[in-house]
Amino acid sequence: MIIQILYFINWAVQIYSGVLVVYALLSWFPGAHDSFLGQLVTKLCEPYLSLFDRLNLNIGMVSFNVMIGILVLNLANSGLRMLILSLIGY
Repeated sequence: MIIQILYFINWAVQIYSGVLVVYALLSWFPGAHDSFLGQLVTKLCEPYLSLFDRLNLNIGMVSFNVMIGILVLNLANSGLRMLILSLIGY
């Protein structure tokens, strides 16, 4: 049962990482964030990415918030998986 939950969490993290990549790609196209898909992706990603706004991860016109967000999300997923597996004795 726990293993299935871990698989689901891993699947959800991978899907959300993909949504974050789509969010980053939408910034390359003018007006893409104003489309239905762009508004949906923005509503999903902005609350999480706003956590990294204080770090000022901009170099010139390029923001690295999405890359750091994906990295932190995957590190948290790996840490949670290792913690749960060690607690149940795997």
